[in-house]
Amino acid sequence: MLVLPALLAAGLCQLAPPVVPLPAAHAHNDYEHPRPLLDALAHGFCNVEADIWLQNGRLLVAHTPFAWKNDRTLQSLYLDPLRERVKRNGGKVYPDGTPFTLMIDVKTDAAKTWPELSKVLDDYADLLTTTQGDKTERKAVTVVLSGNAPREGLKKQAIRRAGIDGRPKDLDGDQPAHLIPWVSDAWKNHFTWNGTGDMPTAERAKLAEYVAKAHTQGRKVRFWATPETPAVWNELLAAGCDLISTDKLDEVRDFLRKAKK
Repeated sequence: MLVLPALLAAGLCQLAPPVVPLPAAHAHNDYEHPRPLLDALAHGFCNVEADIWLQNGRLLVAHTPFAWKNDRTLQSLYLDPLRERVKRNGGKVYPDGTPFTLMIDVKTDAAKTWPELSKVLDDYADLLTTTQGDKTERKAVTVVLSGNAPREGLKKQAIRRAGIDGRPKDLDGDQPAHLIPWVSDAWKNHFTWNGTGDMPTAERAKLAEYVAKAHTQGRKVRFWATPETPAVWNELLAAGCDLISTDKLDEVRDFLRKAKK
């Protein structure tokens, strides 16, 4: 009597595609998906983005103040589920050890937010990549701070559990890559091409040069607000761009898995 249900269950398991970690996949405004973090992980995304607001001592995750909810904190939506997952996977987010980055976009004042955020990150020291001096200990989750990133606060810390999402001007600076591991900017600040037709030759060369300069310094490249089309994604990959920022989890997963093959 139990044979048919068992066979059906086995068949359903076979139909479920395995999760393939995708280092280039970045879930923009991840918290707006039905299951924050979990949907991105189910699609194999290795980078997720969460906006935080300091409100009455709590780090609330939301795009605007109108969406604040006291139960949607950085800890409840991201850090606690990641800790549980890492424990299940023997110290890794993905079983194969593919690196994972949590980008925290600070929306409130840096000087006021950083003391609270710093304490929270210290509470998850077992989980987070840590830098002391010039020595970095890689752990399951690497945190990169964007938006109102507390640059001065981070620079002064003897033990640091986050890096900075830099801007193009940082490519002409002298800060180490462990402090500024990423460089990000709006697509429109560099390119006019919107994914229709071929990318202009001059813009393609500009993109490749920009990425190469960042890579020479050991930094990753991300653009936000890129046109969400396979044509643009193809050009990003061809230029060696490290991250494809998207709201379209299904489409980018399928695109990257096909490109990987």
